[in-house]
This record gives sequence, C-alpha cells and structure tokens, in this order.
Amino acid sequence: MDHTIVKESANDADSTTPTPPHEVDDCRGVLRVYRDGSIWRSNKPSFEIPVNDDGSVMWKDVPFDSTHSLQLRLYKPASPLCTKLPIFYYIHGGGFCIGSRTWPNCQNYCFKLASELQAVVISPDYRLAPENRLPAAIEDGYAAVKWLQGQATAEEPDKWLTDVADFSRVFISGDSAGGNIAHNLAVQLRAGSAELAPVRVRGYVYLAPFFGGTVRTMFEAEGPKEATLNLELIDRFWRLSIPVGETTDHPLVNPFGPVSPNLEEMELDPILVVVGGSDLLKDRAQEYADKLKTWGKRIEYEEFEGQQHGFFTLDPDSQPSKQLMLRINKFILEYSA
Repeated sequence: MDHTIVKESANDADSTTPTPPHEVDDCRGVLRVYRDGSIWRSNKPSFEIPVNDDGSVMWKDVPFDSTHSLQLRLYKPASPLCTKLPIFYYIHGGGFCIGSRTWPNCQNYCFKLASELQAVVISPDYRLAPENRLPAAIEDGYAAVKWLQGQATAEEPDKWLTDVADFSRVFISGDSAGGNIAHNLAVQLRAGSAELAPVRVRGYVYLAPFFGGTVRTMFEAEGPKEATLNLELIDRFWRLSIPVGETTDHPLVNPFGPVSPNLEEMELDPILVVVGGSDLLKDRAQEYADKLKTWGKRIEYEEFEGQQHGFFTLDPDSQPSKQLMLRINKFILEYSA
C-alpha cells in the first residue's frame, strides 16, 4: 500500500457513508491533518526520482532505537581510498513533519557524500510531527549519535562499520529541519563532545538550517513568493511541530529567542552554515553565523547565489551542488586534525 492511516476518525459501524473529515493542513501531499485530529501519511514522497545506486557505495539499514522503532542508514565507499574514514551524519529535512532516510533524494545525496567525501555516512530517521512534536526529533538525533558511541565501545561491534570508521573524526550535518537538529546537538554536546568519548565530534555542517522566530525577517516577508519552501509552508511546519501552546520563539526553534541558551557564553565546535541566496530562511542563517562570529566562535558562512532551499538534493549534479561538496570536504579536512 502507498498510504498509512495513523489515526482514523470515521465510525462506519452503521450502513451510512460517513462524512469525510475536514482537512486543515496538507504538507506537500505527503501528510494531511484533519480537524477531528485524524492524520493521513503517505509511505512515499510526493515526487518520483530513481535511486542512483551504481554499486560504488555500499549501504545497509540498522536499528538504533527499538523503543520508537527507529533505524538509520549506513553508507561507505565500496573501495575506500583510506583505511580509516571520517564519519559524516546527514540528518534529513522536511519541516519536522515529513521526510525519511529511505526517500530517493536523501539516498542519492548520501551516495554522493560517501563517495566524494570518502566518508562513512550515517543517515538517521527521527519521529515526525504532529504525532511527535518537538523535542522528539532532537531527542532522536541525540540517540542516533549515542548509538555511534555504543558501537565504538562495544565488545562485539558491527565490523561493517568499525573496520573503516574513524570515531575520532565525526561531523554532524543536517538539511533544513536536520540542520536545526544539528544546531541543537551542538548546543547539547558543547565543544569537545566529552560525553561521547571515545567518539569525537570535530564540527557541524548546517545545510539551510530551519530556524524560526515570531518576528519575520526581511527576506521572509519580501523574498520570492514562488520559493520552494514558501512562507505558508514554513508556518504550517512550525504550527504542526512546536510544542502545543508554544511559539516560534521556543529555544529549539529560535537560537536567539528570549529564553534560548546564551550562545555567546558557550564553547562550541566549528560550524559551517550553508544557504541558498533565494531561500526564505537565509536571513536567519546569516544572522546566526554573524552573531556567533562576533562572539568569537569558529563559524563559516557560505551563501550560494540564486539557489533555492535544498538545492543540493534537488539537483546534486548542478555546479553549485558540486561547489558545495568541495566546500564541505575542505571543512572536514581543516578540522580533522
């Protein structure tokens, strides 16, 4: 079946045809939320693209949280150029409401990352809203990193991973909502990631991070209405994912909100922030980078002129996507020592 009903509202015990529930939210045709609280989800994305698996990258799925039935997907080059490879987390996007490690765009990008970065790539799933509102996704991102620590310290680890993985060179990256998760992990783990020993996080890569706030930025208000991630969809994702009764100034949403942790006083590992020039989220990403740089953090900001939200997965073979891959590789090499 293509679709899953998470919760049903219609009672068809009698012979009459029930009235269909009233739809209040539609997220790219993949998630529909109804007024009565029922939820419809598709098992597939709203687009169809082929998986480009040419055999140059090996991959497999591994469970990392049995309580919530969560899995992650591991990737590694079939013929690695080095005996030990850095580890690169890629946490998928989708406004905390949609997306999966299994979606073709996610898998194809992970193939690229593993091959071109010569890295072990870890792509975890996480619980989605509105069934599981924040902080569920952040908790699952943390659990996915703790799983790696478990492998590093296990008496009988998965040698498929441990034979090639360098646990002292870990980079945590996320796309959109995944970039938000990466930020919150950076705040939780702090510089040096001591609680993960012997795993050592060396840096973070935020790809078009999904940050919010109650006050609109200039580009959110005046940017292109035809944007891939438009303002209406941004608002919908936040409405469905933030804790009930909270606003988009919640600490997990707005890094500079009124009750958010003080990043100026915090020691953080190096961060690379990447955004497209036509992405409505770009002002928030740039403000984040500018403030942290002013506060003396090791942070770099890269804006790709004219590019939309998620350009690197929408067209991973484009010239900007290739330039981005080189930029990520440079960041990894710079902070691997």
